[in-house]
Amino acid sequence: MMEHMGKKKPRPRRSFTREFKAEIVELCQRGDRSIGQVAKDFDPAETAVRYWIRQAEVDTGRPIRVTIHPSTSSVALIV
Repeated sequence: MMEHMGKKKPRPRRSFTREFKAEIVELCQRGDRSIGQVAKDFDPAETAVRYWIRQAEVDTGRPIRVTIHPSTSSVALIV
């Protein structure tokens, strides 16, 4: 019983359509919400959203401009 204390249950792995991912990346680009807020609003993990943004940059060959919440220490996505 004690081995379960303080451990968060992992999220089941989910899959999302290309269209959904593209829509999420677009929402992040608009700048009216942070990556974290978009993730919270639409329920993918924030790390997944960040990965989709990086992948979109690779696919398009250009940087994706996004809004990052000031409390986030990573600013690698802002160009």
